[in-house]
Formats: sequence, C-alpha cells, structure tokens
Amino acid sequence: MIQSQSLKIESTPTLRELALTKIRQAIVVGYFKAGDRLVERNLSDELGVSRSVVREVIRYLEAEGLIEIIPKKGPIVAILTWEVAEQIYNIRMLLEQEAAHDCALRATEQDKKRLYDRLLQIDSVSGASDDIHRIEASLAFYEQLFHIAGHTIAWEIVQRLNSRISRLRTLTLKTRERQVAGFERMTRIWRAIDQNDAQRARQEVIEHLREASSLARQILEQQE
Repeated sequence: MIQSQSLKIESTPTLRELALTKIRQAIVVGYFKAGDRLVERNLSDELGVSRSVVREVIRYLEAEGLIEIIPKKGPIVAILTWEVAEQIYNIRMLLEQEAAHDCALRATEQDKKRLYDRLLQIDSVSGASDDIHRIEASLAFYEQLFHIAGHTIAWEIVQRLNSRISRLRTLTLKTRERQVAGFERMTRIWRAIDQNDAQRARQEVIEHLREASSLARQILEQQE
C-alpha cells in the first residue's frame, strides 16, 4: 500500500506564476500606469522570461480586468473608470457588510484572536511605503473575516475582483483626505466583532466603504 507521505508534492512557484505576480503588483502599485502599452519583448527582457510566458500572463491579467487588448495596439493597462469602480464598491458593500454581520454573530474567542492577529499585521505595515505589504495585510484580514462568517462562496467572488480592489486600495491609501485612517477603520470593525455586535460591525463596514468609494470617485473623476 502506498504511504500517504509518498504522494506529497513539494511545489515551488513556476516562472509563469512569478512573472504573473510581478506584473500584477507593478500594475496595482502604479509602476505601469493606466493606458500604458505593455510590449511583450520589453516585458520579456525586464523579467528575464520567454515571450510565451509573458503572453500567457497577459491573457491571465486580461481575465482579471487589469489589462485590455486594444485592436492594432495590443495590450495596455486597463483604464479604471469611476463607472467600473462604483460597481466594484457596490459588490463589496453587499458582501462585506453581510460577512461582518455574520462574523460578529459566529466568532468564538479563538476566531477573534485570529482576526486580531490579522489586524496587528495591518498595523505593522500601516506606516510603510510598501503598498503591496499593506494590501496583502488587508486582504488577509478580510479573508479571515469571511472565513469566520462562513461566507466561502462570497469570498470566492471577492477574490475574482481582488486585483481591481487592490488598485482602488492603492489609490485611496495615498490620499490625505481620509476622515478616519484605514487602520482605525479596520480596528472599529474588529472591535464590533470582538463584542459580538453584529449591527455595529455591519455599520462600520458601510461607513468604511462609503468613505473609500467617495475618495476613489474624486480621484478617478479628476483623472478622467
């Protein structure tokens, strides 16, 4: 009989996965700006991978909504308009407030500790200039929140939008017009969950997203 340990696969990231992560992050943080043309040969040289790998990555990022293919011009960084952003915020509003509500109802003491650990991760990078670490910390917090709530399908939907959500987070993180700092917003959500106050957890998410969407609208409409 085959021992289960012998079936274990020690996986390492492939070149395609590494290239995908690098280009995705470059778009999210604005290294490649909206409307920039992405030339396969240049990307291949910069990343040190084949053009076939770059081509595959571009197709993947097109599916994520980060890249558009323009006839006779080729791939460009997708232009993020308020019309698109508003739909993303509306979806987040529907899913996140319900997840926060149910998370507050269901959270055990152990769950609260796990979520608090994620909150501490956000705090540890909140003053950093590395946008990627801040975005990853926020995503980890929300993933834990949805998991505690039992909203696994809703999280799958959020994951499909995460690349564009991350672009929006980068936009709003850089603005000085926040009435309440992002970490403080997340702390308020956690505090309501810690007290098993479902209605307040829902309201904190609503207020957080309303402010974020208002800032994003100002920025995107100025860019347009």
